[in-house]
Amino acid sequence: MRSMLVRAESPIRRLIRPALWLLVIVPAIVLVAQLLLDQLGAEPIEALEHASGKWTLRFLAGSLAITPLMRLTGWGWLLVQRRFLGLATFFWAIGHLSVYTVLDQFFDWPAIAEDILKRIYITLGMLAFVLMIPLAVTSTKASIRRLGGKRWNQLHRLVYVSAVAGCVHFLWAVKKDLAEPLIYVAVFAVLFALRLILRKRGPRTPLGSPRG
Repeated sequence: MRSMLVRAESPIRRLIRPALWLLVIVPAIVLVAQLLLDQLGAEPIEALEHASGKWTLRFLAGSLAITPLMRLTGWGWLLVQRRFLGLATFFWAIGHLSVYTVLDQFFDWPAIAEDILKRIYITLGMLAFVLMIPLAVTSTKASIRRLGGKRWNQLHRLVYVSAVAGCVHFLWAVKKDLAEPLIYVAVFAVLFALRLILRKRGPRTPLGSPRG
């Protein structure tokens, strides 16, 4: 197993960042093209909201998966990819929120405020987004040095709350067919459990390594 990891490390390290850039950008281009070409079905705005929300959760799950991968493979260089995935999550979250505020609500701020206050799944979605802001702002090495590793890690545990809020937001937004959101819930549950098991079994990741 170790020899396989050694052989795979070099090509993966060389190709992973271009692959991640494609994974971030291509779906966005495809969704915009589908919207412009009227290929998103009878409810294009709703379809765009759901698609952008799911991509947000996918990148969030990817960022949470990096810590177990680092522990299992010993590939410390994955740390920068985790930071990249965290920022990709925030990028897609901004896109998801923009679809809602611009295309769905047309900047109707009173209606948006009413939605946030009265519709719990909108409240949770907004909570998930707001919690991502300090994580994105403090994603740099300078922020780690300024806050200190311990405080930085404590702050970045907010990612767990954001992930839970995002999953519940998805569950309540769908309403009818819960099969797909439950898959996301299961993925995050496995990631949370795996990270907890690895934390108990061995030493922590290096100082300043994000908990998210």
